[in-house]
Amino acid sequence: MDIGKESLQKHAQWKGKYETKVRVPVSSREDLMLAYTPGVAAACLAIKEDVDKSYELTRRWNTVPVITDGTAVLGLGDIGPEAGMPVMEGKCALFKAYGDVDAFPICIRSKDTEEIIQTIKLIAGSFGGINLEDISAPRCFEIETRLKQELDIPVFHDDQHGTAIVVAAALHNALKLVHKKIEDIRVVINGAGAAGIAIARYLLRFGVVHLISCDRYGILVEGGENMTAAQAELAKITNREHLKGTLADALKGADVFIGVSVGGVVSKEMVASMAERPILFPCANPIPEITPEEAKAGGAYIVGTGSSQYPNQINNVLVFPGLFRGALDVRASDINVEMMMAASLGIADCVSPEELSVDHILPFAYDEHAHQTVAKAVAEAARKTGVAKLK
Repeated sequence: MDIGKESLQKHAQWKGKYETKVRVPVSSREDLMLAYTPGVAAACLAIKEDVDKSYELTRRWNTVPVITDGTAVLGLGDIGPEAGMPVMEGKCALFKAYGDVDAFPICIRSKDTEEIIQTIKLIAGSFGGINLEDISAPRCFEIETRLKQELDIPVFHDDQHGTAIVVAAALHNALKLVHKKIEDIRVVINGAGAAGIAIARYLLRFGVVHLISCDRYGILVEGGENMTAAQAELAKITNREHLKGTLADALKGADVFIGVSVGGVVSKEMVASMAERPILFPCANPIPEITPEEAKAGGAYIVGTGSSQYPNQINNVLVFPGLFRGALDVRASDINVEMMMAASLGIADCVSPEELSVDHILPFAYDEHAHQTVAKAVAEAARKTGVAKLK
């Protein structure tokens, strides 16, 4: 049986990957008087006087919605909000399993940017943070930006920043093995949607100096054609040599390739044209831009993909449970770039010098120590940058 058929059977058997659980006794008159009426009125009135009490007197402090409109679901594209539910449920299960965060799937039947923003704003008082998921570009940029400006709880689009955080962690450790400095390398990113743009911007903050982004039309260059507004802004801060051409042209002499695009667009000849000891992260799912076998045949030194069937899985499961755990623990008002960088370095540090190898540059997604490390690092960064409400 192939994995798709087996998974479909399991979904029919499970009938959902999460459930609610009662945390208090409700089996007697006294129990009901305390948990519900009339006693609950005291908690309601306390929150009415001070809304921050909602974090102390309800489960809000530990709850996060996983919100999608179903327009960019897991390599499947625009399949609709209901069809996105299995992915959102899976995300909720991972939030609980790896971060002990109570997460709930929220699938919105709208593609209208303003409607989505207003919907999330209206329900935000029930949650300690907001996780956006599988919302297509360019709308995802405005939705996240507006919500970060207009809400006082952390807002995080995992497709953008979760991917960027784990890619940076992988790159940090890979560079140790190839003995190259981050400020000296040339990085090529193929894919200039939500993930590709976020990775590029984040890597520039992380220390990369020489970076080129490509999309289906080729290299992004300032003043070029066929670019979205977000791509045009990215072109102003990347490709400072104003190189033009195709992905193959960009890869000549490059040290690192990062793919968040489509399968099969990189050949082993293109890998052979790269610099010595090249690093390749072809992360397209389900088919990578180049298979590890082909990449190695072309001379790749380190290869990481988005798939669990190969070594070095670059998976944002390593990010979001610990990231939100740390943010919630200190009641952070934002998830800023310093918290994200702390997460990247925390993930990277979970692979000891003795363990680090070309086939082991990241901890495994199910490594509990990695999630705990990320949570602590994020909480400390939140305190240092002044966005933590709890010390």
